[in-house]
Amino acid sequence: MAKSKFEYVKDFEQDDRLLLGCWIVVRLDGKGFTKFTALHNFEKPSDARGLGLMDAAAQAVMVDFPDIRIAFGESDEYSFALHKDTQVYGRRASKLISLITSSFTGNYIRLWPEFLPDIKLQSTPLFDGRAVCYPTEKALRDYLSWRQADTHVNCQYNTCYWALVNSGKSPKEAQETLKGTQTDFKNELLYSTFGINYNKLPAQFRKGSTIIRATTIVTEERENGTTKEKTRMKPTILFIDIIRDQFWNQHPSILK
Repeated sequence: MAKSKFEYVKDFEQDDRLLLGCWIVVRLDGKGFTKFTALHNFEKPSDARGLGLMDAAAQAVMVDFPDIRIAFGESDEYSFALHKDTQVYGRRASKLISLITSSFTGNYIRLWPEFLPDIKLQSTPLFDGRAVCYPTEKALRDYLSWRQADTHVNCQYNTCYWALVNSGKSPKEAQETLKGTQTDFKNELLYSTFGINYNKLPAQFRKGSTIIRATTIVTEERENGTTKEKTRMKPTILFIDIIRDQFWNQHPSILK
């Protein structure tokens, strides 16, 4: 490209390359999703179809970005962890945040009719994004453990809250009932008052969605009509405990 006298403006650009040797987590959060889900009549406290749409959009992001080793989602948020040695887009925060966010949002809109065919999309879903560096595998695991623990806390609280509201209490009364309560109280409230066994709620609601690259066998048809089996690494959704060591021992390639 020919140089011009205007090229000096490039000097105003900031160098936003993220620290080398660190895991990069790009976390997306829905903007105004309380209003968005109410507008589209999502089920409370958890909408299985809406969560399935989030998961499918995240899978599509992992197809677009092969350096993402693991993703975790709950409610209206998703976290994508890129390998510590990735050089994609020069590790520029602005590039990674904007492209992953736009990929997720675009796929969320594209896949909407597949998951919610009876509900017309009436407003634009918006997601904000941020990038954080984690210097060690332990720090990355602790981050993901934090998000999964948050999933449990939110699920238990929201299940209690909506059970109380649906039984006739006002939102304020439900909040006062739950204020300062612990896990045991909420479990007992759900079971004794509403007949809900928290541990039997769908694992997706309680544990969130974890996506890893798992080996799968696909069958391809050749031009001569014969078929051939090949192994592929496919983004695969799991509803599983990722806090304990067992998960990481079973999937050591994530951190390699």
